[in-house]
Amino acid sequence: MPEMYGIPNCDSIRKARKWLKQQGIEYQFHDFKKEAVDPEKLDDWMQQAGWETLLNRRGTTWRKLAQEVRERIDEATARRVMLEQPSSIKRPVLVVNGKVIVGFSEEVYQQLFTHSA
Repeated sequence: MPEMYGIPNCDSIRKARKWLKQQGIEYQFHDFKKEAVDPEKLDDWMQQAGWETLLNRRGTTWRKLAQEVRERIDEATARRVMLEQPSSIKRPVLVVNGKVIVGFSEEVYQQLFTHSA
């Protein structure tokens, strides 16, 4: 069963959840606010998608980080930030058959679920 990770009130999460519901696709939802991010899962996501893709540099969580942290961000620092502040992870993170998709794109989801069906 697909697993989606994110925050319920996020616009991208809402769009992704709406799309999955319209397609009749069941999935498990993991709320970053209620459930911590498993370090092993984060490591897998980083390996598959890259830390640069996973780190949300557009959100308020990023902007609230110290300037020095933002300027000197590297993989280890990004990992620490994402574990301590899961809101800094780009959303949604969708895991289907072990494959990690970061962000919502209707076209990508359509291809993913057409090929995995």
